[in-house]
Amino acid sequence: MKLQKSYYIGVDVGTGSARACVIDDTGDIISIASEDIGLWNPQQEYYEQSTTDIWRSICSSVRRAIAEKNIAPEKVRGMGFDATCSLAVFDGESNEPVSISSPGFDTDRNVILWLDHRAVRETEEIINATGHKVLRYTGGKMSPEMEIPKILWLKRNMPADVFAKCKFYDLVDALTHIATGGAETRSLCSLVCKQTYLPKGVEGSTQGWQRGFLEKIGLGDLAARGFEQIGGVDGKTGRHLHAGDLAGVLCEKAAKELGLPAGIAIGSGVIDAYAGWIGTIGADVALDEEEEEEEEEEQEVYNSTATAKGRRRSRVFTRLAAVAGTSTCHLAMSPRAVFVPGVWGPYRDTIFPSCWMAEGGQSATGQLLKLVLESHPAYKQAASAAEELKLNIFQFLNDHLHAMTARDNNNSNRSKASSIAYLARHFFFYGDFFGNRSPLADSTMTGSIVGLTSDISLDGLAIYYYGTLEFIALQTRHIVETMNASGHTIRSIFMSGSQCQNEILVNLIASACCMPVVIPHYVTAAVCHGAAILGARAAELAVAEAPVPVDLWEVMEKMSKPGKVFHPIERQDEMALLAAKYQVFLDQACKQREYRALVDRALGEGSDNQVGCLE
Repeated sequence: MKLQKSYYIGVDVGTGSARACVIDDTGDIISIASEDIGLWNPQQEYYEQSTTDIWRSICSSVRRAIAEKNIAPEKVRGMGFDATCSLAVFDGESNEPVSISSPGFDTDRNVILWLDHRAVRETEEIINATGHKVLRYTGGKMSPEMEIPKILWLKRNMPADVFAKCKFYDLVDALTHIATGGAETRSLCSLVCKQTYLPKGVEGSTQGWQRGFLEKIGLGDLAARGFEQIGGVDGKTGRHLHAGDLAGVLCEKAAKELGLPAGIAIGSGVIDAYAGWIGTIGADVALDEEEEEEEEEEQEVYNSTATAKGRRRSRVFTRLAAVAGTSTCHLAMSPRAVFVPGVWGPYRDTIFPSCWMAEGGQSATGQLLKLVLESHPAYKQAASAAEELKLNIFQFLNDHLHAMTARDNNNSNRSKASSIAYLARHFFFYGDFFGNRSPLADSTMTGSIVGLTSDISLDGLAIYYYGTLEFIALQTRHIVETMNASGHTIRSIFMSGSQCQNEILVNLIASACCMPVVIPHYVTAAVCHGAAILGARAAELAVAEAPVPVDLWEVMEKMSKPGKVFHPIERQDEMALLAAKYQVFLDQACKQREYRALVDRALGEGSDNQVGCLE
């Protein structure tokens, strides 16, 4: 008798769109659909969204994903969400969205987007005023992208009576709240990573929330009411869940809007980058002996019984997930707390109980490439040529770089063949145009270029583009080396996101970091695939007859697909060139700090920038 297939839905809410993917019991993606979501930019550095609009986009995406492959809605057993780490605000009495748009607070926009920087002053005050232990777990600093500075900004700017009635959610928890018809669960991933929540036992924490910290920064009223505005106390006035824990079931209202039956299991969601970790890191691929040795060492720390399952699971401790989009997040799990200067975390319990996660990142990668290309005089010519050839701009420029290399070889008397890297050997691009997230954690960092010429042709654009790819790869090495120097054992990189399609970039990262890079089977869908895995785990928990937990790793292992491995290039001259470029990269970073400090001293102005070269 043929068993009926079951299906699981993953919903990924990014900065510009909501995507829904449907997977089957084996983890195969059956269908994907997406819908744009609104983004408002009412003034500089203010970015706002609406959960009403986001939910509309989710419903449209889910309905189309189901319909396009004629999937029977009654066969859907589980659903999971991921979203950007944005702050969503609701009225605690009416459960309606509360406007976050100043000065009138009179729109339906109730989401302060992750990249909104309205709370820069509040962020600086928190860093300078507290010296609190929670800052140990945010790389020693705090970002205006996190939720607590945003809440403090709202307290200072919205009417007091309105603020007093607000409930605050990380966006993924808001979506779970809507889907379940009001369940007051919170994802530990969101709480720990973005809301200064310390799990029980960390730094003597007994209830997660740090009352003294909130009181010191001016948010003591959140603590005074039993923390109910931010999720309550776990086991008493709230439920704080690990990734994929059963958060509830799909309510009648949400089910009707989604075109699904009520009662489907809803898994506790995660921040989008963490869904990318879930969707890539479990891939069963053959790497090198060095990684296997490291896995065995980490296994001894994590599980002294060294079972086959434990050995497989210990792979996560040597694998870095690079989730690349507008920006890139670098996630590394460890069996113990590892503190890395300039890297957020370590965060305990965000994915697996008792495991720790560190979160590095590049402030802009996709956004950086967009800026570099669109600001070049030859961009319109390149875009037009790419359109005519039915290629995207990156494929066109990659092909152009290969053509330039062939042309250089034909015209050269050198004994050694040229390469793309050789063409750009004297072009030195440093791309922190949007500040540095890791490992310098310096929002004042900017960009610099050495080697500019008067060339404004397609060739000039191609070299500029390649220099940007090279910068992304070299900065990835800087992050990986900093993490390993602090105690991580990263031996491979698992990428996800559209940048995985760029073979020049992937090869550069593998070669710059001297380690294999794995791209997932579903190159552009790893994040929503990870969200669907959360739904699959919740479905298993919902039908479990015994109180034996269904391990998320088992579900990941079952549903992950083999990836494609890129190894470092074998040409020694290119590797030597990349090594030299890395030294220049480090020098460019430290020199701009020295130059700024030199000018500040000449003007009699203070500077918080570090002076001196990086190690």
